Amino acid sequence: MSKKGPPKPPPGPLVIQTEHLDDEAAAWLGSRCRFEAHDSSEPGFEALLARAEGLVIRTYTRVDDALLAKAPKLRVVGRAGVGLDNVDLSACAARKVAVVHTPDANTRAVVEYVLALLLDVTRPRAFLDGPLDPPAWKAARQELKARRQLCQLTLGIYGLGKIGRQVARAATALDMRVVYHDIREIPPDERFGATPVSRDELARASDVVTIHVDGRKANRGLVGSAFFAKLGPEAIVINTSRGFVIDPMALAEFMIANPRAAALLDVHEPEPFDGTYPLLDIENVHLSPHIASATDLANRNMSWVVRDVWRVLSGEPPEFPAQPEPD
Repeated sequence: MSKKGPPKPPPGPLVIQTEHLDDEAAAWLGSRCRFEAHDSSEPGFEALLARAEGLVIRTYTRVDDALLAKAPKLRVVGRAGVGLDNVDLSACAARKVAVVHTPDANTRAVVEYVLALLLDVTRPRAFLDGPLDPPAWKAARQELKARRQLCQLTLGIYGLGKIGRQVARAATALDMRVVYHDIREIPPDERFGATPVSRDELARASDVVTIHVDGRKANRGLVGSAFFAKLGPEAIVINTSRGFVIDPMALAEFMIANPRAAALLDVHEPEPFDGTYPLLDIENVHLSPHIASATDLANRNMSWVVRDVWRVLSGEPPEFPAQPEPD
């Protein structure tokens, strides 16, 4: 009786996965081609890359001329996510490498996270771990009383794209006044009750500013000293878009000068940041490790970029080809 050896990998093109994917999506692609998980920083990656026809990445694998030069057979890059800041689309196009992504995969997760951050700073709360005597009970209720409700606040949305529009929709449902600024003209039926204003008016009118701009080069340092100078002393600033859109020194100066203001930042430059990050150790600046889209559902949605990767490798047009962001 002959012994069966380990199952052979399916024939077909080699695709490399460099960052985490949902198991089901990875298994789906793995049943159709040779699919290997290998971190780009680990030994052996370049040898695999030289043979790969597909590459599936997330946030921290950079696809640029240097990587592409080591991947002569590469036909498609799948970005399991929305932003394409880490993919040089021009370099890919020059080498006829298709780029696909998942433009709507994490919208709901990010909107929930923005609201969670906002409630964190407007609604103080605590969970009791034991009984309190009447004076302590009364003191706790007084200490945790919120000064402002969301319905008393104006929310300013900087960038009314896919996520910005859904933030507007949620905020309007909570009876917030919503204004926005965008370089594009947004049709009224896509604003979800938000009112267009100038950039300066956005800063002046908003109790809360949440940033949802894209990764174009012109957005580097978009929000700096001139913008912060127009904010009120109790302004709340939320950024879940890109770390580089905020001037960190200008934000640090504003937050130190206005201790009743608050900044809640989920994205940073660089990531991870080190001890030189200007926003460390400022009491009213709160930093989270790029987790706005960190839900099981969003991860599954983003992981199914593998479908478009397989479409390209099969000679079919992808459903979600990447579009270059304007300069």
